Amino acid sequence: MALINAWAAHTAGAKFEPFKYEPTPLGPEEVDIQVEHCGICHSDLSMLNNEWGITSYPFVPGHEAIGRVVAMGEIAKTKGLKIGQRVGVGWCNSACLHCDNCLRGEYAMCTNAGKATIVGNHGAFAQQVRSHWVWAVPIPEGLDAAAAGPLLCGGITVFAPLLDGNILPTHKVGVFGIGGLGHMALKFLKAWGCEVTAFTSTSDKFEEARSFGATHTALSTDSAELKKLAGSLDFIVVTANVKLDWDSIISLLKHGGRLHVVGAVLEPIPVHAMALIMGKKSVSGSPAGNRTQTDQMLRFAAQHKIAPQVEYFPMSKVNEAMEHLKSGKARYRIVLNADFA
Repeated sequence: MALINAWAAHTAGAKFEPFKYEPTPLGPEEVDIQVEHCGICHSDLSMLNNEWGITSYPFVPGHEAIGRVVAMGEIAKTKGLKIGQRVGVGWCNSACLHCDNCLRGEYAMCTNAGKATIVGNHGAFAQQVRSHWVWAVPIPEGLDAAAAGPLLCGGITVFAPLLDGNILPTHKVGVFGIGGLGHMALKFLKAWGCEVTAFTSTSDKFEEARSFGATHTALSTDSAELKKLAGSLDFIVVTANVKLDWDSIISLLKHGGRLHVVGAVLEPIPVHAMALIMGKKSVSGSPAGNRTQTDQMLRFAAQHKIAPQVEYFPMSKVNEAMEHLKSGKARYRIVLNADFA
C-alpha cells in the first residue's frame, strides 16, 4: 500500500516536518479523498499545542479539506458518491448511524463511533484524508472550491445556530469577535436578512465588518457603549475565545433573548441567575452542525455567493502559514493549496 505524504508535528508546539505514513485498510463505509485544498482553523493550532489534552503525536492537522474521491469501501459505494467527485470534510469524520443521536441525524454528537478528523487520526495536511461516507460532503456547483474549506468548520459552526435558534430576518443579532468565525457569521446574517451589530475590540475592523454585512459596529471593550445598547438584541453569537464582559453582554439581550457561544472560551463564564430569570434569557453553545445543516449551509452559500475571505499558502509553507495565524495576522481565514510532488 502506497505511503501518504503529509506534514506532521512530533511534539506539542513543534514545527511541522515532512511525514509519511501507511494507511490502514479502507473500511466498508469509508472514503479516501485526494486533498486539493485545506483550511487552517484555530482548532488546528489549539490541537498542535495540546491545549485540550486530546492530541496524539505525530500530529497531522487539517479538518477543512476539499478534494476528490479516489477510493470507496463497499458500503460507501452504494451511497451516491462517485470516484472523482469533489467533496469536503470538516471536523467530524465518523458516525455509527445507530445511536440515539445518529438516529436523530445528529451525527456530530455520535456517542459510539463518532470521531474528529484530527483527534486520533491523521488530518488533511496531507495528500489524502479519510472519512466516513456521511461526512464526505458533496460541494455544490457555484462554490469556489479553493475557498470553500473554511465553510466546513468555521462556516457551519456559525450557520447551525441560526437554524437551531430559529433566527428570523426580523431579528436583531449581535456578533462578538470579527475574525475567522465572526466575519462568516456577518456574511450569513446579511443574506439571512437580519439587522446585525458587529462587536470588535478594535475600531480598525469597523469598515471591514460593514463590508461583510454588519449594519452597525461597536467596541466590545467600551462599557459605556454597551450600556447604551442594553436590551436591543434578540440573539448574540460569541465567536471569540477570550474573556469578555459577560454581564454587559447578557444585558444587551431583549426579553427572551439568547446568548450563544461557539468560541472555545477556556475560562468559566460567570452568569447571574437573576439576570436570566427576570429577563427570560438563556445561554447556550454548540459545536459544528450536523450533516443536513452542512448541506443546507453549502447550498445557501452557493445561492448567495458567500465565501470566506481567504489568504492562500502552498502546503509546503505550512509553518509560515501557522505562524501567520498564531500572530493574529490572518485576514480572515488561511487555506493551504496541496503541492506534493
